[in-house]
Amino acid sequence: MLGFGACQKQETASDKPELVLRYAENQPEDYPTTQAALAFGNLLEEQTGGRVKVAVYSKGELGAEMSVIQQIQFGGIDFARVSLSQLAEYMPALNVLQLPFLYQDAGQMWRVLDGSIGDEFLTRLDAIDLTGLSWFDAGVRSFYTRQKVTCLAELQGLRLRVQESDTMSMMVSALGADPVQVVYSQVYAALHNGQIDGAENNWPSYEAMSHYEVAPYFLRDEHTRVPEIQLASIPAMEKMAALDPTFPDILRSCARESALIERTLWAEQEEGAEQEMLARGIVVTELSSEEKQKFRAAVQPLYDQFADQSELIARIQNS
Repeated sequence: MLGFGACQKQETASDKPELVLRYAENQPEDYPTTQAALAFGNLLEEQTGGRVKVAVYSKGELGAEMSVIQQIQFGGIDFARVSLSQLAEYMPALNVLQLPFLYQDAGQMWRVLDGSIGDEFLTRLDAIDLTGLSWFDAGVRSFYTRQKVTCLAELQGLRLRVQESDTMSMMVSALGADPVQVVYSQVYAALHNGQIDGAENNWPSYEAMSHYEVAPYFLRDEHTRVPEIQLASIPAMEKMAALDPTFPDILRSCARESALIERTLWAEQEEGAEQEMLARGIVVTELSSEEKQKFRAAVQPLYDQFADQSELIARIQNS
């Protein structure tokens, strides 16, 4: 993992920054999103000639995500990386990007988010007093269970842990299983005690939380690819413009570059976690195209609820 925060030059009175901005991150310093935040700060400091500095606060030091979003809205925090599911509470239109099986693969998702559709969503954040900067990767989520599951029929009636998200609960119900909301830190115990039969997440989380010890069967259905968003406060953008009219564009460029760094780091971590799990003997079930189509058909009722956005969904799926 790249160490973007490792080397910091000593500051003197002559090179003291004119503007210090705060960046909130809830992950530890060695996590891809935090490393990208540090890279963003370094890039911005370099490209503004040291006039702007970004102080990154990791491990949730500035508060939980919902609190951070609120603080950005009134300028108490300048930058953050937040999950789409949390932001959708403020802008329900974002829920369309959480629909299951929305993309064929990661390549299609990035064509959408790095193209006009992604730009439109970032621009719409202005309406809730936020500035959208770039899209971060949060991986692809699949199910893992205490007992082996190989197809949709075997998911029926299983108790599966989901995030605190109505969309995720509806998806699991549509697949014929029973959604159970369990606090993330308690998922291991719930699996161990049989309170739930399985859960869903990405490879790094599956490894980091040791869920593989109590749910060693991984069903690679890849039901959702939910990105994360890098945000700036409107006051922060105004301060940058007041310092130099070119600085807001420089900031946006640095944000896009830091997003590419995050995606690279995430891919490395995801690949490493998967290989570690395979080495530990985790049983991975791959779905045939015919079986995956059954999953897609089962969640169609969720798409019916977004009938008013059918044109947008078609644009996404045809990208």
